[in-house]
Amino acid sequence: MTMNYSHENLIAWDRAYLWHPFTHMKQYLDAEPLIIARGEGVRVQDTRGRWYYDGTSSIWLNVHGHRVAQLDRAIRQQLDQIAHSTLLGMSNVPATVLAKRLIDIAPRGLKRVFYADNGAGAVEAAIKIAVQYWANRGTNGKHLVLGFENNYHGDTLGAVGVSPDPLFHWPFVNLLPGHPRVPYPYPYRSVSSDPLDESLSAARAVLRRRKDEIAAVIVEPVEGAGGIIVPPRGFLRGLRQLCDEYDALLIVDEVATGFGRTGWMFACDAEGIAPDLLCLGKGISGGYLPIAATLATEEVFAAFVSDDFRKSFFHGHSYAGNPLGAAVALANLELLEQLLPTLPEKADHLARLLAPIAEEPFVGDMRQAGFMVGIELVQNREDKTPFPYEAQAGWIVADRARELGLLVRPIGNVLIFMPPLAATHAELDAMVRILRESFAETRQALSR
Repeated sequence: MTMNYSHENLIAWDRAYLWHPFTHMKQYLDAEPLIIARGEGVRVQDTRGRWYYDGTSSIWLNVHGHRVAQLDRAIRQQLDQIAHSTLLGMSNVPATVLAKRLIDIAPRGLKRVFYADNGAGAVEAAIKIAVQYWANRGTNGKHLVLGFENNYHGDTLGAVGVSPDPLFHWPFVNLLPGHPRVPYPYPYRSVSSDPLDESLSAARAVLRRRKDEIAAVIVEPVEGAGGIIVPPRGFLRGLRQLCDEYDALLIVDEVATGFGRTGWMFACDAEGIAPDLLCLGKGISGGYLPIAATLATEEVFAAFVSDDFRKSFFHGHSYAGNPLGAAVALANLELLEQLLPTLPEKADHLARLLAPIAEEPFVGDMRQAGFMVGIELVQNREDKTPFPYEAQAGWIVADRARELGLLVRPIGNVLIFMPPLAATHAELDAMVRILRESFAETRQALSR
C-alpha cells in the first residue's frame, strides 16, 4: 500500500486520529498542528520545512542534540546483533554492561539496577520496592510514602498517588491511597522567612507522628513540572538525615534532573548524599530511546533474596532493559563524560543571557538549575499576583517564540526553557535572543 505523506495529509491525519499526551485537545485542534519531520543538532524541522531550536530538549530529555553520529552508530551496531531480548529470568549484553556503568557513576552505596521503559515506571518500581522492603522484613505497617506538594512523579496510578494534582488527576482521587504530603521549599512564594526549615520541619512532623506507617520519602531535587522550583541548598541533605533518623527509605526522583541537567551528573552529587532508591530516565539514552532505571542499595536488594517466593519482586515491563536502549545509553554516557566538565561555565553563560528577561514587567521570578530554567509570569510584580489559568499567559510567549523559531512549553504561568546540554554558546545566544524578543513583543498582550 502506497501512502502519500504530504504535509496536507499529515495535518489531516493528525487532526483525525491522534490523541496527544498532556494536551488541551480543543485548543490544539483549533490551531495549526506542528509536525516534526527531522532534526539536526539542536534544531528540528517541521513538514513545511521550517526550522526551530529545540528549547525543550524534546521535553527535557535530549542531551547531545539530534542525529548524533556516535549515538546513531550505537543503535545500528546493536541492530546487527539483536533488537530485543527479555530480562525475565535472563539478561542481554548491553543491559548488563549498562548496569555496571550506572553503578560506577551513581551516588555511593547504590549497587543494583532495576530497568523500566519510562520515568513513571522507574518511580512505580521504587514505590513498590520501598513498601515491599518493609513487608519482607516483617514490618507490615509501613505502607505510606511521604511526598511533596506540586512534585510530579509521572502518571501511572502509583506515581500519581504520591503526587496528585487537582487539575490533572481530579477524577482519580478516590483511587489513591492517601499518602501524606508536605510543602516543597518555594522561596519565591513562601510566606516563611526560611522555606527550607519550613519544609523540613513539616516533613519531620509527619515522620515523627507516623513513623510506623511511612515506608519512604520521595522527592524531586528540583521541582520540574511544578514550575522548575529550585530548593535552597541543604534540602536533600536534610531529607537524608530525617530518613535515617525515622527509619524510612529515601527515594530521589532524578528522571528530569539526572545525567547533567543541573550541571552535575546527578543532583544528589551536589549535596554529597546517596538515596536508598534512585529513579532515572529521560537523559539516560541521550533522548534517543525509552529506557529508565531504578537503582537500589544492596541492603534493599537483599530483602528480596529469599527462599520464600513471596519475597520476590514480581514486577516488570516487557521492554525493560531493551538492548537498543541500553546500547545507546552506553554511548550517551561516553559522550556525557566529555560534556559534563563544560556545563558549569555554559550554565553561567546562560544565566547572564537570561538576566534581562528577569526585568520584564510580567516576570515575577527567574529560576535556574544548570540547564533547567523556569520563568514565572505574574500580573503584578509587587504582590506576585498570578495570571488566571484561563489567561494562558505562558502560551502567549511560547506561541510568539515558535513563530520566531524557538520551541518552548509553559506549565501554567511558568515558561520552561531547557536547551540540550550540548548547545554551544552561539546556539544559546540565538535561543535566548528569540526568547527575549518574544517577551518584548507580547508585553501588550499580557497587559490586557
